[in-house]
Amino acid sequence: MKLRHVPLRQLVRHLEQPALPFSPQLTPQTPRTPRIAATPSSRIPTRFHRPLSTNCSSRRSYSTVVSASELLFGQPVHETHPHLLKPGELTPGISAQEYHDRRAALCHSLPPNSAVILPSASIQYRSGAVFHAFRQESNFLYLTGFSEPESLVVLRKTGDELGDYVFHLFCRPKDPEAEQWAGPWSGLDAARDVWNADEVGDIRRIEALLAGALKGVSAIYTDVELNRNGVPTKFGNVLLAVAPKTTPAPLKPHVNALRAIKSPAEIANMRHAGQASGRALTEAMRVPWKYEKDLAAFLEYKYQTSGLDGQAYIPVVAGGTKALLIHYVLNNGRLNAGDFVLVDAGGEYGTYITDITRTWPVSGKFSAPQRDLYNAVLRAQRSSVSLCRASAAVTLDKLHSITEQALAEQLRQLGFDLGRDAMSVLFPHHVGHYVGLDVHDVPGYPRNVLLKEGHCVTVEPGVYVPDDERWPKAFRGLGVRIEDSVCVGDDNPLILTTEAVKEVEDIEALRD
Repeated sequence: MKLRHVPLRQLVRHLEQPALPFSPQLTPQTPRTPRIAATPSSRIPTRFHRPLSTNCSSRRSYSTVVSASELLFGQPVHETHPHLLKPGELTPGISAQEYHDRRAALCHSLPPNSAVILPSASIQYRSGAVFHAFRQESNFLYLTGFSEPESLVVLRKTGDELGDYVFHLFCRPKDPEAEQWAGPWSGLDAARDVWNADEVGDIRRIEALLAGALKGVSAIYTDVELNRNGVPTKFGNVLLAVAPKTTPAPLKPHVNALRAIKSPAEIANMRHAGQASGRALTEAMRVPWKYEKDLAAFLEYKYQTSGLDGQAYIPVVAGGTKALLIHYVLNNGRLNAGDFVLVDAGGEYGTYITDITRTWPVSGKFSAPQRDLYNAVLRAQRSSVSLCRASAAVTLDKLHSITEQALAEQLRQLGFDLGRDAMSVLFPHHVGHYVGLDVHDVPGYPRNVLLKEGHCVTVEPGVYVPDDERWPKAFRGLGVRIEDSVCVGDDNPLILTTEAVKEVEDIEALRD
């Protein structure tokens, strides 16, 4: 696919002619002749005409044109969900052009005659026939915007120029009977016309289709599980049959290099999620909650009603000494007036997440020990956030060391004996991780890479004081963590979650 030609039908319809969005009402353009033709049953109809009488001169005829807004797809598209997607967007905030650019950049980074294979995620079941909401595999979503199970993508590099690739999307053809039970899916024509695949095909014919898509390739990149306990998986056998002379290499490092640096559109999505999530947390601090579950439910409600997709992860709502449990998620205890509550929660927008932690007194007023320990963590956190800029020349690992030293200095001033393994007990986790489509984004991407513009990370120092005579009595049983999501700038950090207040005076003022 040549970038300079931009042969993306949705881009032509959405971007060049915004007044004429893709719609079956319009006279269809002459499509490219695909190598793998869509089956007739999978075609999105252009017009339905059903004569009401053979004597047209004596009876009035009625138009039965079907608008695109009345069609059903497996996920929102602009024509059906204009309140969620702008013209040209495939997912909230991310355009078809950006998805094309991502595929082009990935293929351009690979050697000649290479191919990428990406399977979709599978539906996960909670128990029996009860399933979880479907969540697409992150790399698949990042490169396509297509959010349906039972799908597979092949990207075939075809030349040396940026944009020289062919995009194959194999998925389910339309099936009205099955969709009556399972809900709608998009079908093969939508895969071509909305998601801009060059070649489409029925996923049930994957072995035959894969043989054609991979013919002549000399390198395959995929993270599909091909062997389990030394035995080829089902897909491993398929790939062995169609490409027996090719040894697949891991795809993840190549995609991670792209995903780690966020585009302006991605940062805007994360800022939107951070802003709404931060406001929800600040609103929660105003209320004297009695139960952890009520606080958790309030936050999820606020995410939904503020335009976010929902919560990004199961939150931590930990009252009292449960704040010492890093990932306490039972959220079913009482909240007592003299205790801290530690809340690690965030919403997502367009599948981009935000990650925030705030700690505050259930009563709304800090005791003297709570104030001292909280301010110790806050000073270290503010200092580390200020270093999230390319000009500081730090890595996440270096930032962790700097944060640990700052915390140690603060704790010594409070009377802590920091001999032996004290800091590994009081501050047992890393100061941060990458964030994006996943809470712990780009898994496998190292923390020893210099932070540069476009990296998005968390900064989350914490101190968790066991109820042990080793520690000053006033602080035993207290747990404090303060976390923001931050986008690294050239010379200034962009705090994505600034609406969640964190100064002692601001937190206390919320109850005045």
